[in-house]
Amino acid sequence: MPRNYTNGKSDKALIGHIGFDGPVKADTSQTKRILITGAGSYIGKSFIRYAKEHYNKNFIIDEMDMMDDIWKNVSFSEYDIIYHVAGIAHADVGNVSDEVKEKYYCVNTDLAVEVAKKAKADGVKQFVFMSSMIVYGDSAPYGKEKIVTGTTVPKPANFYGDSKLQADVAVRELADDSFKVAVLRPPMIYGKGSKGNYPLLAKIAKKVPIFPKVKNQRSMLYIGNLCEFLCQLFLVEADEFSNEGNVFIPQNAEWTNTSEMVKMIAESNGKEIVLSRVLVLAVVIGGKMPGKIGKLVNKAFGNSCYENKMSIYTQINYQIFSVPISIPVSYTHLT
Repeated sequence: MPRNYTNGKSDKALIGHIGFDGPVKADTSQTKRILITGAGSYIGKSFIRYAKEHYNKNFIIDEMDMMDDIWKNVSFSEYDIIYHVAGIAHADVGNVSDEVKEKYYCVNTDLAVEVAKKAKADGVKQFVFMSSMIVYGDSAPYGKEKIVTGTTVPKPANFYGDSKLQADVAVRELADDSFKVAVLRPPMIYGKGSKGNYPLLAKIAKKVPIFPKVKNQRSMLYIGNLCEFLCQLFLVEADEFSNEGNVFIPQNAEWTNTSEMVKMIAESNGKEIVLSRVLVLAVVIGGKMPGKIGKLVNKAFGNSCYENKMSIYTQINYQIFSVPISIPVSYTHLT
């Protein structure tokens, strides 16, 4: 069932080569052909729209459906970069069958490795893989600090996180001087049309007049900042990448507080909301409850951050949308 790409690996190998070794610059005189493996994804579609609007002369982008095996008979040789976004997103991992777990590994691990191997065999110069912050485990419970640094060893808390880490490690092992591999481990990605717990929380927040005033911090990544990062990353010369693969940690310039986020959402929708310290007790109690309730509470109100300096890359200025700007844009007019 679980894959064994991480077996016997040192802490250094699991952490990976974080970032670049020095200043790099996006060469906007280039035109790159990119194939997104995983058609119709939120991230893929968002990137295509963003690149067309802001970097139209730099990219020719195609998508490919990975739902069947047709892709195996298509040559990747015409592309400069394969951007692999196909995967099964996080769902309820509390009580699932071995069959479901196997599906996660088949899609999140095996497919990613197969695509990377094909890209290398077909002469593609670069492979970019969407991993996730989930490789570092779950959020810390409310009241507990969690800050991931450049020396934090990935340690998944469940099969979903492990399926992403297995691929994360495996594709980096394919890197060499002619095949560059970049792995992204972003925190929770949000934006208009995104899915997950935060849009649900936003909808609830717009219907209530009072909300807990919690003290928490979370790394998040606005889809616009991710797309800007990708555009610049794809235009960096190949020789700037390590022969052992690179790991990147894109995030917003500032951490997000759940209560302040909810307040911004309410205000941007013409609603008034009171943040109450009294209701924090309910969060504390809810976070200690067993099962799904406790996990949902801690996911929304717990702490999970990347050290800010991990996400700064000299001459790659991608954190162009602040939280106060991006949150209202993302969650206005939700019903």
